[in-house]
Amino acid sequence: MSTGHSELHTKHEQITKYIESLPVGTKLSVRQIAQDLDVSEGTAYRAIKEAENIGLVSTKRRIGTIRMEKKEEPVIDKLTFAEIVNVVEGVVLGGSTGIHKSLNKFVIGAMQLEAMLKYIEAGNLLIVGNRVQAHMCALGQGAGVLITGGFDTTPEVKELADELHLPIIGSSFDTFTVATMINRAMEDRLIKKKILMVGDIMRKDSTIYSLEGTDTVKDMQKLAEKTMHTRYPVIDGKKVPIGIITTKDIVGAKPNQLISSLMTPNPLMINLKTSVASAGHMMVWEGIELLPVIDNERKMIGVISRKDVMKAMQHMQQQPQNAETFEVQIYAGIDEVRDAEGKLSFRGTITPQMTNFEGLVSEGVLTTIMIRAAYRTVKEHKKGDLILDSSSCYFLIPLQMDEVFEIVPTIVEMTRRFCKIDMEITANGARVARSMFTARIL
Repeated sequence: MSTGHSELHTKHEQITKYIESLPVGTKLSVRQIAQDLDVSEGTAYRAIKEAENIGLVSTKRRIGTIRMEKKEEPVIDKLTFAEIVNVVEGVVLGGSTGIHKSLNKFVIGAMQLEAMLKYIEAGNLLIVGNRVQAHMCALGQGAGVLITGGFDTTPEVKELADELHLPIIGSSFDTFTVATMINRAMEDRLIKKKILMVGDIMRKDSTIYSLEGTDTVKDMQKLAEKTMHTRYPVIDGKKVPIGIITTKDIVGAKPNQLISSLMTPNPLMINLKTSVASAGHMMVWEGIELLPVIDNERKMIGVISRKDVMKAMQHMQQQPQNAETFEVQIYAGIDEVRDAEGKLSFRGTITPQMTNFEGLVSEGVLTTIMIRAAYRTVKEHKKGDLILDSSSCYFLIPLQMDEVFEIVPTIVEMTRRFCKIDMEITANGARVARSMFTARIL
């Protein structure tokens, strides 16, 4: 399968190396890459999505796809001083050798020194302004120091920090802002921790069955008899996935025919940091049952099936809520109501947080509430989750603060994998908004 070049890279590898060679901040487009590397736009699109999965590029709405600095995400069980530096956009003034130590508590220095010392322990972080004596005492107690307001400290304090390997961090923000930023970062960490990743569900103790492009139909038939599986990833000599093949693909093929001539090439791939929800979305939209999992060098380290994803998503729905996203907070005040016949509807009140600068309800907030209500309506009839396909929203009358509204869902159509729901919002006997949602059911 040599191409005449000494390189054995696939087109995807070539595109990945090309993207890696671009300066950080370069804007990419499918058409441009297809032209520059003489590949089809479909191949370019899949390669860009793969580059996004491994952190080479980032796609932002209204901006496009941008080459970004690839960051290795360390597995961090506890918050470190280094993370705090990033959160508060700070600088390390001293004790840089201790920057990767973990911390266990924050203490805000807004009291007399004697009282402050009662609260400071080893492994803490004291958040304080330009109070040099407090800096010294905190280091003596085994705590790091975060100096707010853009202030510096004395050379003696820095020397002590270096000696004790305890970091002193400087930030230009005031104490209140710094505390708010850290609280927000902690909540983000809880949300991220709750999100299930492919690495959390991939079975590491089971055998990975695969075929090589040089294998024959006869080889696949033997493997299928042994494993009873109906689909396999196809890899090259470097263990890089180059295709997917199913038992349907070999129907009527000759026993000595090569797998590479029958497989579906350029498979979509994911890594351990891909979210399970994203993997499920990919499988539904692309109509695939198996995704190869690759490492940073694109070598296959496992596979994820649609069955694995479905089980994981059911498990996620049963987990307690550790931290709230904006969407959860918006929907938190909505009550479920049932009529005499048991039909489900939803009722809520417009809070100040739901309004725009004019004091009227935000259309985006109403849309979010209707989508969440649609999800809940489907769960009345089907298990599993939804992937929103399309929506059409019409806003007829603006709602004001403290107005009570009701959402009435009507299922227009529902099959095993598809649903269409009409949502109507009323207030004071008048129709306020109406939406039609279509979604795929996982």
